[in-house]
Amino acid sequence: ANYLSDPDGLDLRVMVECAKLSRDLLAQPAFDRWRGAPIFPARDGLSDGELAEFVRAKAETIYHPVGSCRMGRDDDAVVDPQLRVRGVAGLRVVDASVMPTLPGGNTNAPVIAIAERAADLIRGRSPG
Repeated sequence: ANYLSDPDGLDLRVMVECAKLSRDLLAQPAFDRWRGAPIFPARDGLSDGELAEFVRAKAETIYHPVGSCRMGRDDDAVVDPQLRVRGVAGLRVVDASVMPTLPGGNTNAPVIAIAERAADLIRGRSPG
């Protein structure tokens, strides 16, 4: 699915920094009461390369990926506001991939709303 495939490695570097920050944050005494066994290499002195190996092995989407076919009015958006793929006649995208950002909750309800809107667009109905 091309995770961690940014040609400049930015996505992987961000994840490595997040792993280091998480490790440091959870090592604070305030978390003593709730801390269990580490779920990733917790020893001090791990290199960024070792943490990058861990991230590559363990990173996953948690089954709510969004934004791979981002909708918008700008030229960088894959899908226009009518859910049509730019430059491809007769093709629409109707799923969570059109969401430009991850919603604060589960993606199920927003995807249903997107699908309902797509049905109206395809049938030529006006909203409301």
